[in-house]
Amino acid sequence: MQMSKLMEEIEQLCPRSFALDWDNVGLLCGRSDKEVKRVLLAVDATDRVIGEAVQKGADALITHHPMIFHGVKQVNDTDYIGRRILELARRDIAYYACHTNFDIMGMADAAADELKLENREVLEVTYEDDISHEGLGRIGTLPGYMPLRDFAALVRDTFHVDRVRCYGDPEQPVVTAAILPGSGKDDIDRALAAGADVMVTGDITHHVGLDAVEKGIAVIDAGHFGVEKLFLPYMKDFLNREVPEITVMESEQGEPYTEI
Repeated sequence: MQMSKLMEEIEQLCPRSFALDWDNVGLLCGRSDKEVKRVLLAVDATDRVIGEAVQKGADALITHHPMIFHGVKQVNDTDYIGRRILELARRDIAYYACHTNFDIMGMADAAADELKLENREVLEVTYEDDISHEGLGRIGTLPGYMPLRDFAALVRDTFHVDRVRCYGDPEQPVVTAAILPGSGKDDIDRALAAGADVMVTGDITHHVGLDAVEKGIAVIDAGHFGVEKLFLPYMKDFLNREVPEITVMESEQGEPYTEI
């Protein structure tokens, strides 16, 4: 299958038109006529991941986060982004990213499904027409009240992370929960206004966590990678179903830091 046809399949799931204005999605490096038989999925296109793609004989690398965010004026080996572009081009590996378009048209519902949120709604609407509205994150109700401590443990176990950071009284009851995978600090006030008792997201700083509690909403930080690694099994299942002739592999990439 040519890369152009593979892109068409992916964009049936998460069209590029749903990506936010500041984002950079689509085919970022490589040939659209590249014949693709083996695909590696990853969250980030790091040096190690690109090396893994080479080692595993991947014809294409598909990531959630775009490797190229800002304008690139030079492509050479003195810059880490330039080195990655050169390596992908040298190895003839097509590189494709689906970021906020997947956040909106895949990740949000997948994360809410994992937490079994009911009566869910879009947290931040980014697209709306006469028949539907789509956007980032979801808010809904849990099957029943539970202490924040127990919900935090549920988040930890559900998303298979070693630990989560919880801001709020561990014994307070929660039933309405918002989730925005990745970095959702800018949507905490929106979750609070929508009636959420707690918000699950990542990249929460000291002051953001303290301020949220003072405002009246608990926050659970499950890490940026912690929830967004959902991209791997979700996209693998989708591609296995829609293009079974292609071999789809998940990167062995893990959390980008080590806790000591």
